This record gives sequence, C-alpha cells and structure tokens, in this order.
Amino acid sequence: MQRPFVHPAVEDVTLESVLYALADSTRLEIVKKLASGGCGLNCSMAAPADLPKSTQSHHFQVLREAGLIRSERRGTEVVNSLRCTELDKRFPGVIASILKASEKTKKR
Repeated sequence: MQRPFVHPAVEDVTLESVLYALADSTRLEIVKKLASGGCGLNCSMAAPADLPKSTQSHHFQVLREAGLIRSERRGTEVVNSLRCTELDKRFPGVIASILKASEKTKKR
C-alpha cells in the first residue's frame, strides 16, 4: 500500500516556502505547465522529459510541501494540479505575478 500524499492546509502555507520552491528553474517550469494545463497533468507531462524519475519526484515533493500543488493517485499515475484558488486567497495575485514576471525575464 502506498502512503497518501500530505498537503499543508492553505493557512499553513508560507510565502517563504512558496518563493523557495519557485526559486528553482525546474520547479518554476513545472508550475508554468500546471498553470497552463487547467485541471491537472500527470507527472510525466508536467516535468521535463530529460529528468530522472527520482529527480522529478523530488521536485514534485518540494512543490507539494510548499503548498503549491495537490497530488492525487489515479491508478498508476499521479495527477498534479496547481492550488490556484487556494493560493490566490492566501496570497492574492502572487502566483500570477511570479508567472508573468518569469515570462518577461525569459523574453530578454
């Protein structure tokens, strides 16, 4: 039996943990893909294809523990979704601003 995923309550999510998680370029790219994917993407679709599964798992764990994503097992897949609504209530506009700023930085 696999252990269930642990997700922090939205009131326990700190701005420091969110910023730390998004400071890594790989995790930022994962969050961008999840933000553009709507309802959720499985791990293999959201993570860069060249990353080993153990590294992908680590990045998703950091994002989950920071409170940025929700992970759910569906058969043999893990579906991840961005906690947009919850995070926007906790930190209004922060995630959208970070994603927008990262696009501007990328264009330079």
